[in-house]
Amino acid sequence: MLADIAKAVMVLCLSASTATTVQAADARDPLDKVLPSAVFAVDWTMQDKTTLYDSDTLFERINGEAELFFPYGFERLAVAEYANPKHPDVLLAAEVYRMGSPLDAFGIYANYRRPTSVAAAIGAEGFISATQLMYCQDRFFVRIQVTGATALDSEILLACGRAIAENLPSGGERPVEIDLLQIPSVVKRTVRYVARSLLGYAFFRRGLIADAMRGGERLQVFLVPEDSPDRARQALDDYRAYLKAEGRKFTAGPPGRNALSTVDPLYGGVFVEQSGSRLIGVIRAEDPGTARMLVDDLRRRLGGV
Repeated sequence: MLADIAKAVMVLCLSASTATTVQAADARDPLDKVLPSAVFAVDWTMQDKTTLYDSDTLFERINGEAELFFPYGFERLAVAEYANPKHPDVLLAAEVYRMGSPLDAFGIYANYRRPTSVAAAIGAEGFISATQLMYCQDRFFVRIQVTGATALDSEILLACGRAIAENLPSGGERPVEIDLLQIPSVVKRTVRYVARSLLGYAFFRRGLIADAMRGGERLQVFLVPEDSPDRARQALDDYRAYLKAEGRKFTAGPPGRNALSTVDPLYGGVFVEQSGSRLIGVIRAEDPGTARMLVDDLRRRLGGV
């Protein structure tokens, strides 16, 4: 009898310990709770359970693509699959990536978005196609994809996406940094955030870039945010040193402005200028005058944000 009581007490203690451990794990990382386990649309239900991946195991889920996520502060990925018995060969795979910041989430999202993508009214920004829905919200990037079919009712994709969005922190606004490039000449839905080495140059540690059209000319505008005016000045000095090492000539900008105009070895006509703790510039310019006008537009935009 005493042995039975002792055994029962031990089982209860182990159960309590296990429950405490699970709760602690959930408190440490609630990401496995954001994917809807209940039906989000008629007959669509979760298969098995949510699977979590970290930086050491991400390649198991997206081998060959994982390296793209790391510069954007990737922390964790939650994955679940949904099925409908009426369509046994079709699966809906939902992935929720927790990134370093809202800007990082936008940055990874924008790697997949195209100017021709069909916009979806979900999260801070999203797009939808016949087989996938992607959006960013707060510091999360969500990707939902169909397998086993070439198309699926868009309402099913959106229902899944909205069910996930309800479980994420509210984030209906894009990161404020994205608005810095919103000038009339910028082509819609082309702004991207590059988390490491903008233009492939280490001295431009990170930045934003977008396509632009001005006077029939297609160019690109960019912005490099720095921690201080001194750091921005140093980045521009490093660019000058690079141009000298490459044997490229450059001319100074207008009086009183820390700027230069050059023909870059990789990007053709360039005009770049310091604006406080930021560098703003244009690449692939055929007409230096057009480049300077775009930079003037950016400088005015920065003054109003």
